[in-house]
Amino acid sequence: MSSTPQAPLAVSLGDPAGIGPEVIAKCWDNRARFGLPPFVVVGDGHSIAAVWDGPIEVVDDPEHGDSAFDHALPLIQVPAASHDLPGHPTIAGAHCSLDALELAVGLARSGSASAVVTGPVAKEQLYAMGFQHPGQTEFVAERCGISPANVVMMLAGPTLRTVPVTTHVPLDAVASQLTSALIESRGRATLRGLQRNFGIAEPRLAVSGLNPHAGEGGQLGREELDIIAPAVAALAAEGWRVSGPFPADTMFHERARANYDAALCMFHDQALIPIKALHFEDAVNVTLGLPIVRTAPDHGTAFDIAGTDRADPRPMAAAIAMAGRSAMLRMEAA
Repeated sequence: MSSTPQAPLAVSLGDPAGIGPEVIAKCWDNRARFGLPPFVVVGDGHSIAAVWDGPIEVVDDPEHGDSAFDHALPLIQVPAASHDLPGHPTIAGAHCSLDALELAVGLARSGSASAVVTGPVAKEQLYAMGFQHPGQTEFVAERCGISPANVVMMLAGPTLRTVPVTTHVPLDAVASQLTSALIESRGRATLRGLQRNFGIAEPRLAVSGLNPHAGEGGQLGREELDIIAPAVAALAAEGWRVSGPFPADTMFHERARANYDAALCMFHDQALIPIKALHFEDAVNVTLGLPIVRTAPDHGTAFDIAGTDRADPRPMAAAIAMAGRSAMLRMEAA
């Protein structure tokens, strides 16, 4: 058990023209109400000052930010080529958001920060500047030396955690992408992540089917029989507590949720619709399979409301709080 004090979290600002600056500042304003651990913002301070008139203290590293946290929002300044206006994204702002993300990941990898929380970025602007990754998750994985195929996106709320086996692919391509090996890999990463990030010693994983009624014994599709069930059996043979495949339409009511710690779903909406229906304000995007803790709020840049003081800080607060808890659990287990 480690007795070393936990380092502050590094929170990358995201796109400076989005709602990231506003919600992060609001989180610091309400740090006691939300029960947030100390964190340091990484990004361009001008974008925060454009939407918030609270105290900001520029620091060189997270350790200095820890001592500043009680009286000011600690900031590691990442200069921007120009100062974006709220709601008006630019390529220069995308460069700044990527620089901030890379620095925040580096701080976590070095141990200077205990975790990374990533603000929302604008993929259109990132792609326009030559960004080659599908999203921040894959970029963080690469910087950590992990293949994107070995990381898992979990959406976690107070009463439900879900993981999609396939993510951003067309629905008509899901069945062709499903393999037993892929389901086993996603399931194994989820189970290990439940142990490391959530402190669940013997995690329980429920696996959904792909087809209506989980295929109805092959009458409505054979993926459950030929692909999903063998993966469930293989994970169970390794000693994991895994069950399924279950019909997805009966997995998410209150009694069903009491029987598992996470649900492994076959495609994007199968996993995200229930979590957003139950926890729209406080679901957190958690990346499992990394050597560092990484979380993010489950929302985008919301350029349409940036700078209007209407952005809800609760999703960002939930991401910061979960990152702090996960980092503490990892430190205690070290």
